[in-house]
Amino acid sequence: MELQKIYGPEKETAMTRQEMKVNKERMFLKELIDKMFEIAGHDVKFEDVEGRTDEWYQQYTMTEEQNKEWREWGTKYIKKKKRHYSKIASREMAWLDLYCGLKIENK
Repeated sequence: MELQKIYGPEKETAMTRQEMKVNKERMFLKELIDKMFEIAGHDVKFEDVEGRTDEWYQQYTMTEEQNKEWREWGTKYIKKKKRHYSKIASREMAWLDLYCGLKIENK
């Protein structure tokens, strides 16, 4: 059984539905990570840390207030993009913060 091919608007090559889904998730994660670095005041982008196997999230810090701001923004973003309820969106954001959130600096 052959997968149905869908052509991207700017690409000449065909993408399968699975490849499109993976790309959509990657772009979703990119937006969240870029916003995290923006709120924390670091001049770093998702592309700079993508694929790194070291603990890059421990090399940068953010304050508790910045973390709270990022989590609130991310929850709203998840609700909008994925159409989740508030509770599910905040849970997904908590998992993302646990997985790749920046280290909280102590004052």
